[in-house]
Amino acid sequence: MNTRSHFKRQCLPLLLAMGGFPLAHAQGNDLDDSWRFQATPYVWMSGMEGQVRPFRAAPMVDVDKSFSELMDSLDAAAFITGTARRGDFVLQADVTHASTSDSTPLPMGLAASVKVRQTSVTATAGYAWMATERTGVDLLAGVRYWDIRAALDVPGLVSARSDSSFVDPIAAVRWRQALTPQWTSIVYVDAGGFGVGSDATWQLLALANYRATDKLFVSMGYRHQSLDYRDNGKRLDVSLSGPMLGVTYQFGATR
Repeated sequence: MNTRSHFKRQCLPLLLAMGGFPLAHAQGNDLDDSWRFQATPYVWMSGMEGQVRPFRAAPMVDVDKSFSELMDSLDAAAFITGTARRGDFVLQADVTHASTSDSTPLPMGLAASVKVRQTSVTATAGYAWMATERTGVDLLAGVRYWDIRAALDVPGLVSARSDSSFVDPIAAVRWRQALTPQWTSIVYVDAGGFGVGSDATWQLLALANYRATDKLFVSMGYRHQSLDYRDNGKRLDVSLSGPMLGVTYQFGATR
């Protein structure tokens, strides 16, 4: 069985779903006591590079995959983020889920099947600092929960399973700048882990947001994220980078 090449193809393509952040806040921060909300489904067309050992007995695997290669074994994926604001107070939540499956032929008519599922839930709260109609800085802190499960099965020979669940504390800063009446930009950075869940995790995001209607916005940009997680022989030391696309719907009270 070519374990190394099989893990390269399958074990963690759905890490492209990792992470959570407020994708867009495309209009000014209204400084009043009314709640404003937004919801953003999005996709992240990420490639991956790094090192992976999903099982203690598995070899360390060097991974260098493009987005199209990662998509080959993807079964399902869903990504959505939401934000709520009241005055200077900010709440944010993000949920991602992806699952993959694959089967590789082996000698003697056997086949190895691999299934991987990843879910992350992020929740942060913070303060809109120096907010105006044209610019604003959000200071955020919270947690990110990870659940990553992998299963390998060769009927009659071997069956192995790896479940990893952990929580990372995170701190984040987001800068919004209005460019024109129709366009705004977002720069977002977060860092976390600190040895509590993972050893370290961080991400950087740059977005341009186009105002299509009063309540509908299109976001496009680029995102990089890194994760270094080690536990009982398992290791995920990966970086993901690629373009993003999302659609934001805003609702609730406005000025």
